[in-house]
Amino acid sequence: MQQNLPHQDHYFQLAVEMADLAHAPYSSFPVGCVILDEGGQPHTGCNVENASLGLTMCAERVATGNAISSGARRFDTIIVASPDAVSPCGACRQVLAEFSHDQTMVFAVDLNGQRKTGHLLSELLPNQFKLQS
Repeated sequence: MQQNLPHQDHYFQLAVEMADLAHAPYSSFPVGCVILDEGGQPHTGCNVENASLGLTMCAERVATGNAISSGARRFDTIIVASPDAVSPCGACRQVLAEFSHDQTMVFAVDLNGQRKTGHLLSELLPNQFKLQS
């Protein structure tokens, strides 16, 4: 599924630039992320690896923390840049779902800004865990 995104190439490039800032000495797999909130504001993150691998922070969760600490509560678009244009891992999909809606798009781009894919987050994570009130 594709969706036109205002200034799409700019945000793809910003995600690539965030991957350039990643601390990935163990995996050599830098990842950058841009989250656009419902007001169109971008929030960024990159992966930060740790020698104790369980303490590693994925780019999507760093960007989520930055978005939430800036007051964002609803995500419209997520862009992830990585060497192979991979989509978010399962844990990140669930974290992103917490702040997303049925039409939230997830785009993946390679580090050359070439290969791009787009999917609804609900397609990537069907039957999301949601706390019912």
